[in-house]
Amino acid sequence: MSERIHATYLIETPYPVERAAEVMAGEQSSGTFTRLANETDELRANHGAIVERIERLDCVEMPSLPVRPIRGSDMPRYQRARVTLSWPIVNLGPSLPNLLSTVAGNLFELKEFSALKLLDLTLPASFAAAYPGPQYGIAGTRELTGLERRPLIGTIIKPSVGLSPAQTAEVVEQLVEGGIDFIKDDELQANGPHNPLEARVDAVMPIINAHAERTGRKVMYAFNITDDLDAMLHHHDYVAAAGGTCAMVALNSVGLTGVTHLRRHCRLALHGHRAGWGIYSRSPHIGMSFIAYQKLWRLAGVDHIHVNGLANKFSEADDSVIASARTCLTPMFAPPSPGCEVMPVFSSGQTARQAVDTYQALGSTDLIFCAGGGIMAHPGGIASGVKSLRQAWDAAVQGVTLEAYAAEHRELAQALETFQ
Repeated sequence: MSERIHATYLIETPYPVERAAEVMAGEQSSGTFTRLANETDELRANHGAIVERIERLDCVEMPSLPVRPIRGSDMPRYQRARVTLSWPIVNLGPSLPNLLSTVAGNLFELKEFSALKLLDLTLPASFAAAYPGPQYGIAGTRELTGLERRPLIGTIIKPSVGLSPAQTAEVVEQLVEGGIDFIKDDELQANGPHNPLEARVDAVMPIINAHAERTGRKVMYAFNITDDLDAMLHHHDYVAAAGGTCAMVALNSVGLTGVTHLRRHCRLALHGHRAGWGIYSRSPHIGMSFIAYQKLWRLAGVDHIHVNGLANKFSEADDSVIASARTCLTPMFAPPSPGCEVMPVFSSGQTARQAVDTYQALGSTDLIFCAGGGIMAHPGGIASGVKSLRQAWDAAVQGVTLEAYAAEHRELAQALETFQ
C-alpha cells in the first residue's frame, strides 16, 4: 500500500458524525459540494481521503462556535468526536506547504462543524527524506555550548525593545560573567532603527568571544533575524561570520517556506519562537494542537522550540506544557529515518521554583530553561540569579526538595524568598 498521511481531529457537529467526517474527507481531497462527472470511482479510490476512525465523545446542547441554522431542526444537539482521516502521498508529495493546505485548509470554515481542531499528524518517511530537519538538535546544541547533561540556563534581553546596541552589550556582559549558558533576543527585537541587528552583533559578539577564549566555553546567543527572506539570509551570514552559534526566528511570522529555505542555507542552530501561537491554541474548539504544530517546524529545521513553562504567565495549563515538551523529545519517524528530536524551551515567568516540578513531570534535562525576572530580579544580582537556577536544577536531579537544598545554598534560598 502506498504511503499515507494521517491526521486526527476533534470535531463537533449537529449533523450525523459519519456524514460530517465524509464532508471533511471530500473537501480536502477529490470532492466538492456535488458529485462531478469526472470524479470517477477510480479517481476517488486513488486520491480520495479516507475516514479511518471515528470515536464518539460527549454530546452538548449548544454549539461551541457560531453555526448557520439547520433547516427542519429547531433544537439540534451537537455531537463531539475524535476523527482520523488519511490521504495518499501522491495527492501532494512530501511538501510541507501543501501538507498544511491539506490537513488544515478550508476545514475550519465548513458549515457542518461547530468545533474543529487538528490534534495530531503522522507523516510517512518520505517527508524525512525530503526535508532537512534539525541540523543540531539536542546533541548538537549541547556540543555548541559545552554542556553534557544539565539544562541550559538561559534568559531574554529585557527591556524587549528600547535598548541600544551598547546597552544590550552591557546586559550581555553581566550575564556572561554571571555564568549564563544561553541568551536570546526578545521576539520584538529584530532589526529596528534603534538597535540594528548588525550593530547589535558587533557590540555583543566580542564579549561572548572574549569570554570563550578565557573559559573555553561559548555562551549561545540567539540573535533574532526574523525579516524578509533576503534580509534573514544576510543577517544569518553576519552572525556566523562574527562567531555566533545561533539565530532566532519567529516561526509564524516567517512561515514554513521561509524557515525551510533558511535551514538549507544555515550554519547556525535555529531557535524557533512560537510568538502568535495562541491564535491556534487558545480555544479548545478550533485551531491546532502543539502536538501537530511542532512536527511541521521540526521537519522545516528548527533545533529549539518554545513550549511555555509551568505556572507560566499565560493561559496554558501545566499538563499541556509538559505534553508539548515531551513530544519535542519523541522521535517523529522510526529508524533508519532521523527522529528529528528538538530541544524544548521553557520560559514565561520561570524562576527557581519551577525546576523540581518541571524535572519530575518531564523526566529529562534536555531543555533550555529561560528566566528573565527570575535572574535579573534576584536580590543578589544576575550572577546569583543564574546560580539559583543551577542550584534548583541540581536539587531536582538529586531528588532533593528546594527547601532542603536551599539550607546550604544561599542564592537558592534568596530566590525562594523573593519569588513566591
